[in-house]
Amino acid sequence: MLTGDATKNLEQMKVDSYNESEGQLTGYDCPICKNRGNIAVIGENGMFAIRDCDCLIRRRNLKKLRESGLEELLEEYTMEAYETGRPWQKSAKEKALHYVEDGKGWFVISGNPGTGKTHLCTAICGKLLEQSKSVRYMLWREEAPRLKACVNDSEKYEKLIGDYKTCDVLYIDDFWKGTVTDADINLSFELLNSRYNDRRKLTIISGEKDIEQMLEIDEAIGSRIYERSKGNLIKTPNENYRLR
Repeated sequence: MLTGDATKNLEQMKVDSYNESEGQLTGYDCPICKNRGNIAVIGENGMFAIRDCDCLIRRRNLKKLRESGLEELLEEYTMEAYETGRPWQKSAKEKALHYVEDGKGWFVISGNPGTGKTHLCTAICGKLLEQSKSVRYMLWREEAPRLKACVNDSEKYEKLIGDYKTCDVLYIDDFWKGTVTDADINLSFELLNSRYNDRRKLTIISGEKDIEQMLEIDEAIGSRIYERSKGNLIKTPNENYRLR
């Protein structure tokens, strides 16, 4: 019969042996679990036990980002690659880094195409993913029509919009691009009001319309965006850097 110390040593040997084994998961190289998705530990009863690795959250997030098409952008649009050659760019990056560190409120950037809005917002998403937050990317001009098309199918609609309501971080790109209809306003209010009412939810918005234009289109939505993004509200200069 093993003594207490012998049992403890045996269980620790099992843990060490298991944690040295290589897994088969792909998409993210985790140095902690070696891509198994779990790690061995000594449980509260002093015996060998298995628990999920924190990387599973990131793997799920990356899967969703791959499905949304943001994964490729994350490789290029990093915080380190964001250029700060002009004072407003330096200020925008400083606000973005503070937003990531602070982890509160909303981040909104508006202005002409080609001013780096998507780059900066994608970089923020990348940093928040590193904090194991669940991130969803919503390209407004593609997802809004899809949501509006199934509004009469309550089960399908609730499933689709539910993901955007409940994720830790929602990034809406090209928000209200083009003509804004009553259906767009109704959808926007339902989605953003849900996130407005839960201060734990982070919301990132980029688009051509600035806060003044949003307020003119719908004061209820615009005022909510303004209130949550105080200190993190950026308007870029009227210059398209893609054409330089």
